[in-house]
Amino acid sequence: MKLKDDADNIRYDARNHAVMIGYGGGKEIRNRPLSPGAIAVMDTDGNPMGEIVTESHPESFQLEKSGTRVFVNVPDKKEVEVADMTTRTVTDRWPIADAQNFPMALDEGHHRLFVGCRVPAQLLVLDTTNGKTVASMDIVGQTDDLFYDAQKSRIYVIGGQGFIDAFQQKDPDHYDRIARIPVPLNTRTGIFVPEWGELLAAVAHGEKQEAEVLVYETK
Repeated sequence: MKLKDDADNIRYDARNHAVMIGYGGGKEIRNRPLSPGAIAVMDTDGNPMGEIVTESHPESFQLEKSGTRVFVNVPDKKEVEVADMTTRTVTDRWPIADAQNFPMALDEGHHRLFVGCRVPAQLLVLDTTNGKTVASMDIVGQTDDLFYDAQKSRIYVIGGQGFIDAFQQKDPDHYDRIARIPVPLNTRTGIFVPEWGELLAAVAHGEKQEAEVLVYETK
């Protein structure tokens, strides 16, 4: 399946056996209006099933397992766009006061959405019943990935400023930072595998740094 440009985050919708890919959008030429982005939907054989049009480039997005909503970070619009996976239309828009809302994680059990922002570097906690921000914490700068560990009620934030931050969820509205782990600069992305109890962080190749993957046990 061919996409226009800037293909980014990918999710698998297990309930509908569909693959969802964010792409497109952004400022094509300086001072021109934002162009739309979209989340393309295809089946597992690569056949197009439709798309969800967003106001601009979609960054991280998360799917409900017990519902039909998909939450999408759209940093150019400083908002989270909420879409319905059945109708493939945006149904709500939640403003984000802090710009550059890139990574996202979902705690569906407590109706909480975690949004990582770069300017300023903050982690915002949104109530998914109404879109209101219920908590915010300072985090490592240049974050590009964050994850929610439902088994241990923790959040892991990876940032290019050179750290991984770990937060403990005391209750849905209160969080404490329990660790700040140094990593090489420009380490921004990774993956959390709950079945393994491991967080993997991708270290980019640099002038004095070899490319590698760091593996952390989430004890």
